[in-house]
Amino acid sequence: MPNPSDVQLVVVGSVGLDTVETPAARRADVLGGSVSYACAAASFFTRVGMVGVVGSDFPDQGLAVYERFGIDLNGLQRAAGKTFRWSGVYERDMNARRTLSTELNVFAAFQPDLPAAYRATPYLFLANISPELQLHVLGQAERPRFTAADTMDLWIETARDSLMALIAKVNMLTLNDTEARQLTGESSLVRAARTVLGWGPDFVVIKKGEHGSMLFSNSGLSVLPAFPLEAVSDPTGAGDTFAGGFMGFLAREGRIDEAGVRRAMAFGSVVASFCVERFSLERMQELTEPEIRQRFEQFRRMVSF
Repeated sequence: MPNPSDVQLVVVGSVGLDTVETPAARRADVLGGSVSYACAAASFFTRVGMVGVVGSDFPDQGLAVYERFGIDLNGLQRAAGKTFRWSGVYERDMNARRTLSTELNVFAAFQPDLPAAYRATPYLFLANISPELQLHVLGQAERPRFTAADTMDLWIETARDSLMALIAKVNMLTLNDTEARQLTGESSLVRAARTVLGWGPDFVVIKKGEHGSMLFSNSGLSVLPAFPLEAVSDPTGAGDTFAGGFMGFLAREGRIDEAGVRRAMAFGSVVASFCVERFSLERMQELTEPEIRQRFEQFRRMVSF
């Protein structure tokens, strides 16, 4: 049995079952949640541990999928009740989606606790859960080398004080362009990012969906486009896949200066481009590291001039 002490990256967040409809097709009760996507993406680069909660209805085949990725499940809690479920419909251009239902179920009472073997893990990604829970996890970590946190509009509106406390403690904050403006009150993303950097983190990543991402630090700004695709089947989880690929690559390479973070972002973008080609984790279950390397080289040539 794999040793949880081998885990180099821990991801904390939601595990769910999604029902998704896009112009391409409809899938019911597929693996979802931020942790599913982030851990799967990270697993191509490093040993990753999952911290989340599932209900008694969670399918055994879902656990088998995680195990095939080599994800350590010592931090996955099992509770009586139903697993978190989300359903939604995407518009034709895939840039907008409509949530049909959100059922928190066992996730509503989730209290993430890091197993003892995870507490000294050098890399930690706090996916999108309440900032109070993110702070709770961060307090259990023993001097992590690099921590990143994601957030959303709900927490900006309802838990701002806790979110501000979190931002001051992490190395990197990721958020989308709308959230960056909401958080800071700045219409310019450059000014918004500079404001967030002034609150404590070393890096800020602003995600812009199909238009790529922007990396800000006190040393400057880097802009990275998304890898262009002919067809997208399901954009669900793209941001979490990006973050997981980013953190996994960073954990493997161990280089957390500006150049290292930029390169990790590129690999995160590449893995996310595979994810959206199919629904849920379908494409990533077939993905190989040579495919990732090949697409990375294509991507590198596209952005070089």
